[in-house]
Amino acid sequence: MPARILDGKALARSLHLELKAQAQVLRAGGVVPTLAVVDASGDPAALQYLERKRDRAQALGIDVRVFAFNPAMQQEGLLQLIIQLNTDPSVHGIILEQPVAPQFKAHSLLAAISPNKDVDGTSPASQGLLALGTPRFVSATALAAITLLEHHRIPVAGREAVVIGRSTVVGRPAAFLLLQRDATVTICHSKTRDLAEHTRHADILIAAAGRAGLVRGAMIKPGSTVVDVGTNFVSGRTVGDVAFAEAAEVAGAISPVPGGVGPVTTALLLQNVLRAAADDARTTSVRQ
Repeated sequence: MPARILDGKALARSLHLELKAQAQVLRAGGVVPTLAVVDASGDPAALQYLERKRDRAQALGIDVRVFAFNPAMQQEGLLQLIIQLNTDPSVHGIILEQPVAPQFKAHSLLAAISPNKDVDGTSPASQGLLALGTPRFVSATALAAITLLEHHRIPVAGREAVVIGRSTVVGRPAAFLLLQRDATVTICHSKTRDLAEHTRHADILIAAAGRAGLVRGAMIKPGSTVVDVGTNFVSGRTVGDVAFAEAAEVAGAISPVPGGVGPVTTALLLQNVLRAAADDARTTSVRQ
């Protein structure tokens, strides 16, 4: 029997309705939820995604300020921009588009983002809180994978989970989120020997390696749940890390690419912006 499809589009639509209502409440109270996006990548594909993100945010009542990539800017200039955004009371969330261009050091740039405005959970402070089990903001992509599981009532507690990928944006935070939900977690990566030996034991498999078609049908445990976080561009098409047609014949449930994790990621990022704006409004009210 073909696998059940974990539809991210439908989930995102329901989240959008909630987010639009939350944004209206904030705006009625004089707060304009605002996200600042710092593009340090210089990647045209990232710019296209950024435009889609801005259109979605504005449709929900969230303002987005884009600070476009400047090839002449150096590390110190970008750091100063982030510091200015930290102290700008009209900005509630800051994200740094990655991967950054060669002249920048991502770690120090991410470390400069205020934890109160780190709505994508990528700063060292946010990563540390997540590791301790007390997260404030969590990477929207990693959280989207887990939210997709929970929305479709996929049991996590006590299950064997394998995460392919160890990035601080997806792989590691996804592993921590699974651990917090009582899964037994294995993280695989480019140096893992015999990847298939690990994946064939996974009740839940999250693929976040950034390699098109890495996971084949024969690598999947029959009846398992596969969440494909990969976004790869092959011959003008967007494909995941999982060979979908093969995997869908073996897995019990699978997320498609596109239409799975991606739409939920954007919704959860904007949800974090609204949380940050609401928190700021409450803090301002107490001070007054």
